[in-house]
Amino acid sequence: MKLLKWLSVTDRFTKAYLDSRFAPLGINSSQHMYLLKVCNEPGILQDSMIDSFYVHPSNIIRMIGALEKNGFLTRQPYEKDKRTCRLYPTEKAMSVCGQIQEICQDAERILTQELSDEEQQIFADILLKAGKRMVQQIGLNGKEDGFDE
Repeated sequence: MKLLKWLSVTDRFTKAYLDSRFAPLGINSSQHMYLLKVCNEPGILQDSMIDSFYVHPSNIIRMIGALEKNGFLTRQPYEKDKRTCRLYPTEKAMSVCGQIQEICQDAERILTQELSDEEQQIFADILLKAGKRMVQQIGLNGKEDGFDE
């Protein structure tokens, strides 16, 4: 139970930290991953986000819709399949992308500052294994697209 408690505490306070740092940019801790993905892969298919982030399609649609409404993304129909679309970052998104990456790096530094380089790698490897195990347990077949990002 100690592990679950501290995973929960770490998750909750990491999100609070990120929310406070992202607020001036007009995004939150739930949106930053999507925004970075689109900035790094302009024209990415909306459907490919499912395999990257292991969330329900309705969550992706909601996040993409909010980012589009706030001027960070545009959607364009996908010629080969009208059921999905391509996502492109706006100038506004590109202007904050570097800041988002820096904030994420700061958060990771805080989380790992008392760990040696070797411990940081072990910690990352263990979290990756634990994440894969839980994804497999709930039936998502352990696809690995988004695990290493």
